[in-house]
Amino acid sequence: MSIVYLNGDYMPMAEARISPMDRGFLFGDGIYEVVPSYDGKLVGFTPHLERMQDGLDAIEIDLKVEHTAWRNIAEQLIERNGGGNLGIYFHVSRGADSKRHHAYPLNITPTLYAFAFEIPPAPRPDKSAATPYTVSTAEDLRWRRCNIKSTALLGNVMHYQHGHSRGHSETILYNQEGEITEAAACNVFVIKNGIVATPLLDHQKLPGITRLMLLEILRRDGSIPVQERVVKLAELNDADEVWITSSSKEIAPVIEIDGKPVGDGGIGDIWLAAQTLYTEHKFDF
Repeated sequence: MSIVYLNGDYMPMAEARISPMDRGFLFGDGIYEVVPSYDGKLVGFTPHLERMQDGLDAIEIDLKVEHTAWRNIAEQLIERNGGGNLGIYFHVSRGADSKRHHAYPLNITPTLYAFAFEIPPAPRPDKSAATPYTVSTAEDLRWRRCNIKSTALLGNVMHYQHGHSRGHSETILYNQEGEITEAAACNVFVIKNGIVATPLLDHQKLPGITRLMLLEILRRDGSIPVQERVVKLAELNDADEVWITSSSKEIAPVIEIDGKPVGDGGIGDIWLAAQTLYTEHKFDF
């Protein structure tokens, strides 16, 4: 039985109820995070919660995220759902109002919801065990505040479906200037001549936690050169390796883009080195 957290209580998911006037339901007016855990150990908990607070501040939901309280919720959900490999989903909506009105209402209480769900075992630094990804590309048609991890994900869902309907695992997006932004649910890295590059953060891109952790790990180690800069679509198509990163995928190797192989069409040696370092240090955050 799946046990969830809702507004201070733990209960079976089938018993969880929110108001139909909740602004998360009506407008997608909320912020969320997903934190992976393996055998009870949370990955990147602090940066996830910091990004959550940044999102709440950006959309003016008056709630201060106390890390110890949220960590306790995560640990309770892990225990009550049997442990193992679990993703912990945190969701804060602005709350339920008495009427549907676009302006932010005053003096309503945010809705706090969290649940655990099974995730695959952590990726291993082993080419034979890695999951290779194929992707599509598409022009980025989402809104101009993609740096906010909003629950209003329809634009991302439609872009993800673009790739899914073509038999691919993701869709890598580019803007009108031909610059890579991100993927529908991941950040993007390109590798050429041994140098790892990822697009600079701005309002077009979500500041991914795996991205943040990977950059810090690579820079701390120093064996793999890494750059944050503008990355052009032409570079993506000429790369030796391409990776997509997320909390659930960690560093996922892309072997095909729009039906054409990336590099030699196999999983690259730079991926193996980066995933090895990430596996060693991901619990440091």
